[in-house]
Amino acid sequence: MQHTDSKSSDSQGTDFQAIVMAAGKGTRLRSKLPKVLHEVLGKAMIAYAIDASLDAGAKRVVVVLGHGRDAVQAYLRDYYPADILADRVRFTFQEQQLGTAHAVYAASEYFEDAPEFSVIVSGDVPNMDAESLAIFVRETAASGHPLGLMTAKLDDPSTYGRVLRAADGQVSGIVEYKDATDAQRQVNEINAGFYAVKTNFLAEHLTKICTGPADNAQGEYYLTDLIAIAAEHGGVYGSIVSEVGVIQGVNTRANLATASRFAQRRINQKWMTEGVTFIDADNTYIEASVQLGTDVLLYPGVHLRGRTRVGDGAIIENGSVICDTELGADVHIKPYCHLEDSRVDDASAIGPFAHLRPGADLGKGCKVGNFVEIKKSRLDDGVKAGHLSYLGDAHIGEETNVGAGTITCNYDGKNKNRTEIGAGSFIGSNTALVAPVTLGKKAYIGAGSVITDAVPDESLAIGRGRQKNFDGWVREKEKRERE
Repeated sequence: MQHTDSKSSDSQGTDFQAIVMAAGKGTRLRSKLPKVLHEVLGKAMIAYAIDASLDAGAKRVVVVLGHGRDAVQAYLRDYYPADILADRVRFTFQEQQLGTAHAVYAASEYFEDAPEFSVIVSGDVPNMDAESLAIFVRETAASGHPLGLMTAKLDDPSTYGRVLRAADGQVSGIVEYKDATDAQRQVNEINAGFYAVKTNFLAEHLTKICTGPADNAQGEYYLTDLIAIAAEHGGVYGSIVSEVGVIQGVNTRANLATASRFAQRRINQKWMTEGVTFIDADNTYIEASVQLGTDVLLYPGVHLRGRTRVGDGAIIENGSVICDTELGADVHIKPYCHLEDSRVDDASAIGPFAHLRPGADLGKGCKVGNFVEIKKSRLDDGVKAGHLSYLGDAHIGEETNVGAGTITCNYDGKNKNRTEIGAGSFIGSNTALVAPVTLGKKAYIGAGSVITDAVPDESLAIGRGRQKNFDGWVREKEKRERE
């Protein structure tokens, strides 16, 4: 799947670069896949972090990689156009994972000749949006403080780091859960893991943190140590996030499911405001890359994935799965269909239980019924294939009727061969069309035929054995059995 530019948010002239921390292994996910490549709604978490940064206005995004770095880079090379990677994305590597400060320190070569601010973004927080990030950068810059910190208040702060505030309410520091006292663990304001820091301040003090002793239970260099330093050198801007799901990190499979539900609710709510009707929004799966027209009606259990585009007034019923497919206006997808890398033009009806495989291309007003499979075939306007058929590597002319049980026999054991059917033809039930074969315009094929040769325009072809009746055969059979 490729990145497509979305509407950028405005950070109102605040120059910044983003540093995306993506080096973690994700041990608690218990997976061979690098942590940041786990997907939320069909898109890797690392891509959400980079997209939010770019769309918020980052001049450059520096991605700090570690575990599985080759796999992460391969994914991003496939996801982003080459010009974006060349112009706006850079990679650096954390050879040893010695904490969050050490991860950012791995990007220190990008502190020189850098924008005024560096925004530190977690690569495992998929629901941070560009608008929230842009506002955070803008407000931090306006505060005059050298450092801004996103925080959130949770009913159950669990093992998050706690935000400490002085008597005047100013942020004075952060303590990691493992290093916190019992009293500090009672605090419900947590560190959301997003920082906006003046780059010169970051360069000066991060070097001090990462070249000294690691004074904590884990023996790691914490980025949170910057908070106490900033509190003594100009203060800390604390931005409390109102929507906690935006900063939800993913450390476990349960976290991944929670993040996916949050993202899905937000996407579905967006489409409802733009004129899409959901029978049951909580049970409708739509990936972020999908585009929907107005007056679309979606039934429960629908899955829309990848680069799918759905035209105005389309209806998609229960249990249908549609991936990388374009549906025209007023298309009706009946229950339990599977469409992949296909195209269906206006006012066509598909299903129930139909399967459109890659390369299926249907014109306007087509009717494809139950248990019909279409692969790498063009059906012109008005073609009907109502039941139990396989149409592969074929071109079927407009207004042709394909009878139940019709098979295009496209594979000869080595090669796939084409079937051409002219406009206005009628294919009788239980017909086998042995490719390569061409049927002319308005050709008629008798039911039960095996067609191996070309059929001229406006001709009837019958390719089956003649029926022969044996009178009295049953009586003779029964007589022999009695004897």
